[in-house]
Amino acid sequence: MANTERTFIMVKPDGVQRGLISKIIKRFESKGFKLVAMKFMWASEDLLEKHYQDLAKLPFYPKLIKYMNSGPVVPMVWEGLNVVKTGRQILGATNPQDSERGSIRGDLCIQVGRNIAHGSDSVDSAKREIDLWFTPKEQIDWTPAFQNWVYED
Repeated sequence: MANTERTFIMVKPDGVQRGLISKIIKRFESKGFKLVAMKFMWASEDLLEKHYQDLAKLPFYPKLIKYMNSGPVVPMVWEGLNVVKTGRQILGATNPQDSERGSIRGDLCIQVGRNIAHGSDSVDSAKREIDLWFTPKEQIDWTPAFQNWVYED
């Protein structure tokens, strides 16, 4: 299948605490994307610092690391046609006030500091993030029964 790619999506501590894990998964499954990896974990500060290294010089960085380490998270890998771009659309704009109604953040969030989920912003960042959070063995290669009902030959 052309343009099949993988993206990294993570339910943040506020999404976990609010019981929104299944709602977020449902949006991606309903679209037709395939879940290939998922964990429920408490991320270490070291892992979070590596994940958010591109934001290290920004003033909110220490607060971000503290917040992301305040509770469990659910990192996931999703696969599908143009899943990086479409995944960002499903999530909505980083700032929920700029998110479209119908997007996860547009429907379920109020403030940018509690926007319930992270999503890779490019194919390159998706690969980096997936490699950081998951080993190849943790990513399950499988064919869902619905695949022929979602994608043309």
